[in-house]
Amino acid sequence: MSLLSELNTLLADCGISVETGIFSDKAPDSYLVITPLTETLELHADNTPGCETQEARLSLYSKGSYTKLKNALVRTLLGADFYITDRRYIGFETDTGYHHYAIDVAKIYDLEV
Repeated sequence: MSLLSELNTLLADCGISVETGIFSDKAPDSYLVITPLTETLELHADNTPGCETQEARLSLYSKGSYTKLKNALVRTLLGADFYITDRRYIGFETDTGYHHYAIDVAKIYDLEV
């Protein structure tokens, strides 16, 4: 399992359109874009890591109030054992009319080599 596949499966059940990297379809009033951020290996005494931390940013775009949707997403993510490492309002995009809110998430996975 990977962070991206788990996020896509989880968020598909939230009733919001989700894509990775860039939203390629005609944008609805609210949608999410998942951007992979990091895959880090923790330091181990024997120099052989057994797990990795994967992180991604969920960019929520909404033409209306994003607060209820943001709160629902946070509850869903926490309920699925994701770590939320940052949440922030990025700003209002005057050219598109969307509010942009970012939620950074992380999860630890067994290392697959």
